[in-house]
Amino acid sequence: MELQGTSIIGQHRGQGSESAGKSINPVSNETLEPDYLAATHEELETAVRLAAEAFTTYRNTPGVKKAGFLRAIATNIEASIEDLVVRMPLETGLPEMRVRGEAGRTCGQLRMFAALVEEGSWVDARIDRAQPDRQPLPKVDTRSMLRPLGPVVVFAASNFPLAFSTAGGDTASALAAGCPVIVKAHSSHSGTAELVGLAIRKAVADCALPAGVFSLLYGSGRTVGQGLVRHPSIKAVGFTGSYAGGRAIMDLAAARPEPIPVYAEMSAINPVVILPEAAAAHGDSLAEGLMGSLTLGVGQFCTNPGLVLIHADAAGQVTRKLSELVAGSSSATMLNSGIGNAYRAGLDRLKSHAQVRTLAEGACAGQANQAVPTLFQTTAADFLSAGDLAEEVFGPATLIVTYVGDAELARLLGSLSGQLTASVHGTDSELAGQSGLVQWLEDRAGRLVFNGFPTGVEVCASMVHGGPFPATSDGRSTSVGTMAIDRFTRAVCYQDCPDVLLPEELREANPTGIRRSEV
Repeated sequence: MELQGTSIIGQHRGQGSESAGKSINPVSNETLEPDYLAATHEELETAVRLAAEAFTTYRNTPGVKKAGFLRAIATNIEASIEDLVVRMPLETGLPEMRVRGEAGRTCGQLRMFAALVEEGSWVDARIDRAQPDRQPLPKVDTRSMLRPLGPVVVFAASNFPLAFSTAGGDTASALAAGCPVIVKAHSSHSGTAELVGLAIRKAVADCALPAGVFSLLYGSGRTVGQGLVRHPSIKAVGFTGSYAGGRAIMDLAAARPEPIPVYAEMSAINPVVILPEAAAAHGDSLAEGLMGSLTLGVGQFCTNPGLVLIHADAAGQVTRKLSELVAGSSSATMLNSGIGNAYRAGLDRLKSHAQVRTLAEGACAGQANQAVPTLFQTTAADFLSAGDLAEEVFGPATLIVTYVGDAELARLLGSLSGQLTASVHGTDSELAGQSGLVQWLEDRAGRLVFNGFPTGVEVCASMVHGGPFPATSDGRSTSVGTMAIDRFTRAVCYQDCPDVLLPEELREANPTGIRRSEV
């Protein structure tokens, strides 16, 4: 498919006026055609106007029809897979297997939300019927359910060009909730975004939905991104990226005359705690598991284990084996030069830190944008006194921290901010006595992993991919799993409302047949 390099505004293409830049092959540093054109102010306004107009009807679209739409998007992405297999590796350096795997995940979560809205009980319908004879006062009839917020802006992520981008989890959950979506494309994979955007546009047309249900805009964060967040018709934002980027969007949204929610996934080091008996019994396998998790996707997963806490008396075998594995590894290409430069700056900061020792480094291939796996070590006392060692280094690097005793481990955990994940390795007998440790971790992470590693986020109803700040902007939310739909809704109560005016889910006859809480 020939790429046009222009925004998708409803069922039409933008014209643009200024270059938004070309995608760059991170392996060769070669620029890729076409040159993408930034959406003009007028095009942004058109996209938002179309989204607002679409919301007036899309908000009431039956779950069965929304389910058909979401499934159509998945089918269209699958039909584009060979084009994606060609384009996405050129823009990201990711292999074909990753493209196919991530496409499968993207389509899987679209179909997961399709099943959710088709069944319909997700709206949490609650009915308290009137009791006119109640004394001393009559009871009114009240009925409540979740309703969509309105047009949503989604910022595509750099590290997941499919699963957290144009048709990713934020888009899927917002569309499932009944919210039109405007995606701000990521400049690193513009062509991938266009291919997926066209798949969504086709689904909108084939399902006879309002054109403004979906748009895809190219342009810089300072112009197009900020313009979208500031626009009064936008009612929520989804973001996956850096802490600086997420915080800037949060501040921008909070400063609006009408502040809006921002669901930003930002920064995490995802601590892994290895208890002494587990370290003694499974030292080599723990090191191998850590190595696989650390280097998966060149360490560019938001659940990458950046911190390993292990008892000083039991650290020897795990540390020796992990050092051996890291030293025998080779560098690999990162997604873009910005991520590569930030990773190397993080390594330099740790290497020059007086309280940190470099244990092992992999070999560097000498190509552009390479990340070298690197292992560091420090003590709990030095970690706690330094104050800056808990900063994320996004890439295949981790810091081993040795502690002495449960009290020091508790102080280490107490010093950490919010995380996406926290992992614990222990024998059955060790874990049985660690309820306090589990509570500490529960207060700091959205997902607790036992005798496993944090990379690999299962797309399923019970998954929580979120956590206390700064892992996410709102620790009550998740960007993966069916609970993600709640982010783009608000509860509405209808008091003594005529049955004919109620949403179908709340009507007395329950025509949708969903599960309801009724009194």
